[in-house]
Amino acid sequence: MGTAEEKPTTGIEYECISCKEKVTAEQLAITPEIKCPICGYRVLKKVRPQIVKHIKSR
Repeated sequence: MGTAEEKPTTGIEYECISCKEKVTAEQLAITPEIKCPICGYRVLKKVRPQIVKHIKSR
């Protein structure tokens, strides 16, 4: 019917190694290539959340 299927939004962020710009997964889904939309560099790393795990030792 001509409607595009929308992808669910996630809170995943990536950081460009070259320009240090943070990019969301939605911004990367726009283009068919995996690259930074700002500088065009093709190496991105996944940003870890700021949650700290506390594990009890026995």
